[in-house]
Amino acid sequence: MSLSDIFASTTGQLDDHERLRIYVEGIRERAAKAVPWGPDTVGLPAQAGENALMRINDIAFYANAREEIISFADFCLALLDSHRPRDAGALSSGRVTPAQRCRCCMLRWPCPTVREMARLVD
Repeated sequence: MSLSDIFASTTGQLDDHERLRIYVEGIRERAAKAVPWGPDTVGLPAQAGENALMRINDIAFYANAREEIISFADFCLALLDSHRPRDAGALSSGRVTPAQRCRCCMLRWPCPTVREMARLVD
């Protein structure tokens, strides 16, 4: 692996962090702007073999989904805020960027948390 490959892959992963933040912020914004669903506003199509309990569960899911998505997006943003790169204090020379570590877990950047979040979103 050449030094340019290392630099390119590190830069790509840093972009993943920002891409994840923008993606999650977009989800949060859309959820916050969404109209809350209730029994009067949910137009669920009838299903074969539908029973009243299934219908109540569906309505409860939709009624709570907006707040749950906002909470989950807040969780993801907090996770991304804590898992971000920082300078590891290593010396470098030339065009090679200094080694970076995650601020939270102190593992080599990009840390497994950010890599896995990026993989799941893709």
